Amino acid sequence: MISKALVAGTSQRKLEELAKCPGVELTLATPEYWQSDDGSKQMLERLYTDGYQMIVTPIAFNGNFHLHYYPQLAKIMSEVRPEIVHIDEEPYNFATFHAMRLAMQQHAHALFFTWQNLYRTYPPPFRQFEIYNYKHAEVAIAGNREAAEVLKRKGYTGSTHVIPQFGFDTDIYARSAPRKLRKPDAPFSLGFIGRLKEEKGLHLMVEALPLLPNYCRVVFIGNGPMKIPLEELAKKLDVSERVSFRPSVPTYDVPREMEQLDVFVLPSLTRPNWMEQFGRVLPEAMSCETPVIGSSSGEIPYVIGDAGLIFKEGDARELAACIRKLLDDPTLYASLAKQGRQRVLENYTQGKIARQTFEVYRQMLTVPTK
Repeated sequence: MISKALVAGTSQRKLEELAKCPGVELTLATPEYWQSDDGSKQMLERLYTDGYQMIVTPIAFNGNFHLHYYPQLAKIMSEVRPEIVHIDEEPYNFATFHAMRLAMQQHAHALFFTWQNLYRTYPPPFRQFEIYNYKHAEVAIAGNREAAEVLKRKGYTGSTHVIPQFGFDTDIYARSAPRKLRKPDAPFSLGFIGRLKEEKGLHLMVEALPLLPNYCRVVFIGNGPMKIPLEELAKKLDVSERVSFRPSVPTYDVPREMEQLDVFVLPSLTRPNWMEQFGRVLPEAMSCETPVIGSSSGEIPYVIGDAGLIFKEGDARELAACIRKLLDDPTLYASLAKQGRQRVLENYTQGKIARQTFEVYRQMLTVPTK
């Protein structure tokens, strides 16, 4: 498996689960860090490394989503001699093209992963990378329903499976102690954890505050370009004292932050070049029994199902109405907290995602290599 995303330690549990599957000998190639487009650097976290081999390898053009690749990958493949190459990258990236060519040289079965849920055309050479990967990949794994449809529209004719990229460790993402009964007029926190970016619709959380009781607070945990605009908006709406900002935290600290929030909000906004692809923070919050509210953008309603509340994207009044529902109905609040946890247990555990991925591997081995 080739994945820059697996520098995040909590995601590595999936590999431990995969390594437990019968007959699997798993090797991960991953970089020392990934440079995010918001300027932050995600360093490799070695949290779950039992049962498989982790090779930390240099990455060229680190931080360039489309052009990065692994210069030592040919050497790694010649030593490992894989039967299956799982390329955890979009098909239009050079890293996928590079890994796919090496997989073909090894006569290995190959697959790629995609989140891309909007139909987009790419200029040369990225369209050529895409065509090559469509031709040679036996399988594609799509992280959401729309991404699977986009693959078909773009000409991919191979087998496609809809499986989230990673599951969630419900031992880690769990409430450490029962939530205490909230007293009337006690602070009620609406939280967001992640990059503070425009398309996340975070201004809606601030705009909802004047419509809510004074004890409601907004907590932003993360870094990003929207911090100053959000501060300015809060000042304009005279709610600055009710909005707080905290720096980003390592992935292993996220569960403790999630359980401190009264409700987690993901108010994403669809843009011409972006639509919410999954929203992994939602199952993280749900697994911690923190009720969730999400916008209608992209995959959010499918991820939440009946275990949270959905509002029309861009509508701060409707968001405020959802929050009031939770404030006014403690029974609903408690029910959604339990339903969220149960939905993750049934659909999004690391073990379940690993088993689904393993079944894809088994199917691949029944087909002659290309």
